[in-house]
Amino acid sequence: MLPFVICVLRHLTHRRDLSLLYLLAQENDTNSNSYTMKQFCIFLQITLLVAISASAAGQRSGAGDSQPTLVKWIDDTHFLMRSMGEDRKPVYSQYDCKTGKSVSVTDYRSEMEKLRDLLPEGIQPGPDMVSSSDMQAVVIVRDNDLWYYSSRIREGKKLTSDPDREMNARFAPGDRKLAYTKNKELYVYDLDLGRETRLTFDATEKIYNGWASWVYMEEILGRGTRYAAFWWSPDAGKLAYLHTDDNPVPLYYLNALENTDGVHGRLEITPYPKPGDPNPKVKMGVVDLTTGKTTWVRTDENTDQYIAWPSWTPDSKMLMVQVLNRDQNDMRFILADVNSGDFTEVYHETRPTWIDFFEDIYVMKDGSGFIVRSCRNDWYNLYYYGWDGNLKSQITNFQWKVTDIVRVDEAKKEIYFNGTGPDLLGGHLFRARLDGSKLLQVTSGEGHHTASVSPAGSYFFETWSSISDPGGINLVDKKGKVVRSIHREKVPVYDASEQQKVELVKIRTSDGLFDMPALITYPVNFDPAKKYPVVFTIYGGPDAGSIRNRWQGVQPRWYAENGIVTINVDHRGSGVFGKKGLDYMHRSLGKWEISDYSDAVKWLRQQPWADGSRMGITGGSYGGYVTCMALTAGADYWTHGIADYSVTDWRLYDNVYTERFMDTPEDNPEGYKQGSALTYAESLKGKLLIRHGDMDDNVHLQNSIWLITTLQDLNKPFEMMIYPGERHGWGGPKRTFQTNETNGFWMKSFFGK
Repeated sequence: MLPFVICVLRHLTHRRDLSLLYLLAQENDTNSNSYTMKQFCIFLQITLLVAISASAAGQRSGAGDSQPTLVKWIDDTHFLMRSMGEDRKPVYSQYDCKTGKSVSVTDYRSEMEKLRDLLPEGIQPGPDMVSSSDMQAVVIVRDNDLWYYSSRIREGKKLTSDPDREMNARFAPGDRKLAYTKNKELYVYDLDLGRETRLTFDATEKIYNGWASWVYMEEILGRGTRYAAFWWSPDAGKLAYLHTDDNPVPLYYLNALENTDGVHGRLEITPYPKPGDPNPKVKMGVVDLTTGKTTWVRTDENTDQYIAWPSWTPDSKMLMVQVLNRDQNDMRFILADVNSGDFTEVYHETRPTWIDFFEDIYVMKDGSGFIVRSCRNDWYNLYYYGWDGNLKSQITNFQWKVTDIVRVDEAKKEIYFNGTGPDLLGGHLFRARLDGSKLLQVTSGEGHHTASVSPAGSYFFETWSSISDPGGINLVDKKGKVVRSIHREKVPVYDASEQQKVELVKIRTSDGLFDMPALITYPVNFDPAKKYPVVFTIYGGPDAGSIRNRWQGVQPRWYAENGIVTINVDHRGSGVFGKKGLDYMHRSLGKWEISDYSDAVKWLRQQPWADGSRMGITGGSYGGYVTCMALTAGADYWTHGIADYSVTDWRLYDNVYTERFMDTPEDNPEGYKQGSALTYAESLKGKLLIRHGDMDDNVHLQNSIWLITTLQDLNKPFEMMIYPGERHGWGGPKRTFQTNETNGFWMKSFFGK
């Protein structure tokens, strides 16, 4: 399914939310020691800046526009802060952590403004633009060629001159070389020599170098990579890259039928492996830029396994590669000599269900090893390994989730990380020694807290809120003590006539094993003595829980404005309960989601204000799948549903995602049958609207077609809307049409309007 970041980008509607993601990318860029991740974060920052404008601010949901935001740390005791003036224009100030005083800054220029200054008039930053690490130079694509601009070369320098388009340019460490792909071959450009060098020579229509196959991009590397599958060495002298042979993979055909596709249409063909299908053959190579020679890591290309997510040792002599078996329950990290390709195993983890790729490994700059965030004890914890494969220390051993590594201070042998804490819906910043001692919870109090660490770790810029409090911003010292409040949001006085009301409740599953968090939003003028329709707004996939104890705002959304209660529930497999809950979903997608969500309907029926005869559900992608299952397998509980670009039968989705949870159809025929909406189509008795883009290259329209033809053969009425030319989600005029269609469906179904 779609990577989390792309899902967020697709569904964000408020500029403040886009700004939050920008600040997240900015923080990850500052703290990550993975050069590739830094390059991605720079790309993400640029993309988001294009979307929101230079003056946009990161705000919590529902927080006032007057709330200050951190722009950057200037040094260990000073930071630059942004707030909104009375004229609604941004005001910048430098804050002194020791004194609490701030001084106005009038000459600040944002990174976007600086980047725009490097470009000629009329040229705007875009997704093909890449920035140097110091943000003093940019490379963009113009007329299918690469152009270089910097503070010293304002007029620009044309780097390439050929009809073929360069893709995914990435600066090397030091910013004096660029790597990119062209016609699925890997190239490098030396800025000092002014020379392009081709590094690979065997690409064909189905063989790629440094370019990922569709399924690797979608399910392993992530859409944010835009198919890039190469990684710079720290010394900028080598490139690791994937060599992919897509020939074994069956082809999938999309027929483009819009008026822009001509009277005969247009065929789009992609190698797309479905469950049980052959995978692409993949191997990892390392090309030396001095000799042009590629050394192959000595894995067996014919073994059915997945190879990805390499990590360089700091001296650029060794490359750690993750190797996951086809069943996705046996993960090995192999450490390869880049001169010979020989390797040794340095990490091994198995699990009866499944294991995900490790996307946030921290490689110690001192060469001592790496830190991995693993679920091997049923919860994400931190483990410090040496390059010899021996465990140096288990840094954490919690019965709750460590969500990410924020920073490693190698000199002090300390690590900063975020985690939920014992309140599984909360969020806090923690610090510990690398040996696991001296654990400190830096932030405290109810709710969800995020904190930016000063350069030397003396202070923290903490932003917090809870479901009942819009929160504020605190300055916290290195002992976890609040030095002072920088900003406090005003708790609004609830006005039922103008505001929505949000409540966080727990709903116990019928087997008594889990207390599911549920977020309920009540409409304006809510009267508990009246009956209201309810809509489940869900995604529902494995480890995709979304409920947090943070402020949701009081400004009513469409549902609340129109007398509809909405509810979002995190089921047992949402990740909130760790692997203990997630493992239930193994070989049984659909079963526990519908079971747990049905328990939520039972709970709702016990509430005096919930109308069981108007029980709706809606979602897209996996949420569309759950909606289809709810209206069929759960037909006794839901009366109405809108299913967008849905999986309807797991035989039709890609093999990497599906087999991770379901194994193959041959190994698990009953699980596939019980997890298919087609199996329960005869039970449909509510009103179901099915929508899909006909060029969806992720969840194919075939999914909806299979359900539609089954319903027709069963003489089951339903509604259907095709969105021509659209893929897995869409914007523009058709998005407006979709929104109006959604609103109209609920108003007609619930109120006869």
